[in-house]
Amino acid sequence: QVQLQESGGGLVQSGGSLKLSCVGSGRSFNAMGWFRQAPGKEREFVAAIKWISARTFSARADSVKDRFTISKDSANTVSLQMNSLKPEDTAIYFCAAKSGWTGQALDRIDYTYWGQGIQVTVDS
Repeated sequence: QVQLQESGGGLVQSGGSLKLSCVGSGRSFNAMGWFRQAPGKEREFVAAIKWISARTFSARADSVKDRFTISKDSANTVSLQMNSLKPEDTAIYFCAAKSGWTGQALDRIDYTYWGQGIQVTVDS
C-alpha cells in the first residue's frame, strides 16, 4: 500500500525551528509537498517540490517563503525546514504526493496521496 509517513512535528517557541520529514513508500512519486490546516481555516499550500529525472522544481507560499525550505532528501523523501516559526504557523501539516510528472503549478497539483497529518504548535 502507498503510505506517506510524516515526522518531526511538535511544540516550539516563537522564533524556533522544526524540521518535518515525509517518507513515501509503496510506489514512486514525482511531486511531494506540504499543506497545513489550522482550526477553523481552509487547507493552505505551504511548499512543494517536483522532479523528473535529475531536474527538480520547488515552490513556497508567500507566507513562508523567507522562513521555510523544502528539500528532496532521497527518491521518495522530502523535508520541510521551518525557521523563525510564528504562532500563526500552528496547524496540522499534511504531506501530499503525486506519481507521474505534471506541468501544473506546485500549489495546484492534484495530489493523489496524503499523509495523516502531524501537529505543529508554535507557542508565543
